[in-house]
Amino acid sequence: MWKTIVRRIIIMIPQIFLLSLLVFLMAKAMPGDALTGLLDPSIDPKALEEQRERLGLNNPWYVQYWDWIKNAAQGDFGQSFRFKMPVSDLIGQRVANTFWLALATLIFTYLIAIPLGIISGRYNDTWSDRLITGYTYLGFAAPLFIFALVMLWIFGFHFGWFPTGGSVEPGLTPGTFSYITSKFYHLLLPSLSMALIATVSTVQYLRSEIIDIKHKEFVLTARAKGASESRIYNRHILRNSLLPIAAFFGYEITGLIGGTIFIENIFSYPGMGQLFLNSISLRDFSVVTALVLLYGIATILGSLLSDIILGIVDPRIRIK
Repeated sequence: MWKTIVRRIIIMIPQIFLLSLLVFLMAKAMPGDALTGLLDPSIDPKALEEQRERLGLNNPWYVQYWDWIKNAAQGDFGQSFRFKMPVSDLIGQRVANTFWLALATLIFTYLIAIPLGIISGRYNDTWSDRLITGYTYLGFAAPLFIFALVMLWIFGFHFGWFPTGGSVEPGLTPGTFSYITSKFYHLLLPSLSMALIATVSTVQYLRSEIIDIKHKEFVLTARAKGASESRIYNRHILRNSLLPIAAFFGYEITGLIGGTIFIENIFSYPGMGQLFLNSISLRDFSVVTALVLLYGIATILGSLLSDIILGIVDPRIRIK
């Protein structure tokens, strides 16, 4: 297994290189540059050109790319033109919020999906199965951003049960109990909104696995030997059905990346997703390229994590 992991990591190096090149070229293809629309229109055009020359914005693209990737390898993603601070420091301020949002969403997703999938698969073709299946169909049909807006309007504005923006109540001292409680309270609505949509694929997948395994020969043999239904489900059906779900864990992490971008903007949650869309509208290319590169690396690592988990939990396909 370790040889395969090392080999996959080596393969990741050219993948990350090609990703960085594609990200940089796409950013350069966007109209305007980092100085467009951010300066006083009455400024002397010569002074504007001098500023572009000083920042290297007039250099050939391959020179700009080499300077950028050389510094990025050292953790220096340049300076944010909008926030007037290093990009690495700017992302560092937001990454914790996005991490906790993704973690809370992941926990809620499995807490909801696994019980529903087990009930739907074990008691298929019953009213409970039809209700759960109907919920998954609605989840597949409802776009995340529409569902999140509805959740925000109902539970945030109409009932007022949850805050409608921010990640913590202003004025609280970091590290105190009230501060931690406020952080969790601000996490609940956005994470639940994303989790209720993210659960549908896991519920359907687990349901299909349980229904399929119920008719396997080893399950029929266990029943013929007189094993109780609870023992059959716990020792045979459920354990085998959860193996693909465990392996899918890495892909769930990468799937949260796209979801947090929409959720953070809808709920005004100060994370990397909100920073990403704001940077695009402000043409803050140094921030955009850094975030897309980090998102791409996280996706590649998530794929590797899924393969490792699958090899650990299922010895039949263990990689060597």
